[in-house]
Amino acid sequence: MPATLINGKSIANQLLEQTKQQVSALKAQSIVPKLAVVLVGDDKPSTTYVRKKGQACALVGIDFDLHTLPADISKAEIISTLKTIQEDTALSGVIVQLPLPEPLYTTEVLNAIRPEFDVDCLTDANLGKLVMKTNTIVPPTPGAVMAILNDLEVDVAGKNITIVGTGALVGKPLAIILMNKEATVTTCNIQTKDLRTKCLSADILISAVGKKDLIRGNMVKPGAIVIDSGVDYVNKVMFGDVNVAEVSEVASYVTPTPGGVGPITVAKLLWNTVVLAGGV
Repeated sequence: MPATLINGKSIANQLLEQTKQQVSALKAQSIVPKLAVVLVGDDKPSTTYVRKKGQACALVGIDFDLHTLPADISKAEIISTLKTIQEDTALSGVIVQLPLPEPLYTTEVLNAIRPEFDVDCLTDANLGKLVMKTNTIVPPTPGAVMAILNDLEVDVAGKNITIVGTGALVGKPLAIILMNKEATVTTCNIQTKDLRTKCLSADILISAVGKKDLIRGNMVKPGAIVIDSGVDYVNKVMFGDVNVAEVSEVASYVTPTPGGVGPITVAKLLWNTVVLAGGV
């Protein structure tokens, strides 16, 4: 039996419908949720992602405010722009689209976002809340992975879960969320020895690297759930980390790319915007 392809668009649409209802309830109280996005430079994938976020905001009734800055802008100027944006009394959430042209100062820029507006959940303060289980929101991509597992009615407690990739956007926060739910979590990075063995031990295998064909069929335990949150562009075509054709022969469920984790991530971002607007 080939694996069942997980329909990310269907899960995202359910979330967007719930978000739309919450937006309507807020508007009845004269509150209009508003998301501001800061886009630095003209990175093509980033521009595409921002456009999709804008379209999704329009769909659910969230105001969308795009601030486009040149690639050669200084760190101080980005932080100054963020400060000005956050003086808007109508604001519910703000994100800086990553990656920045100069990744070395990403942390300082992100921490210029006030925690109450941090819908991406990337500030030190909000990641700390995630560790201590005092958070009201979760980062959108880890939230998308959890939404998939919830949709499959999987209880992660006691499950062996391997996460490939330990970045601040997905791997690290996802590991924390899963540990808080009493999963047994193995994390893998570029220094990991014998990645294949670590992957083969997983009931649930999650990849978050951004490298085409990183996860092959011979790395997956029969019947495992495989969730791919990596994105790689080869000749302007989008791929995930997982070789879906090979993995489908072994796994029970697998996410496609595109159409898997991505749409749910956008839906989770909008849900977070509504939560921080006071809607949930």
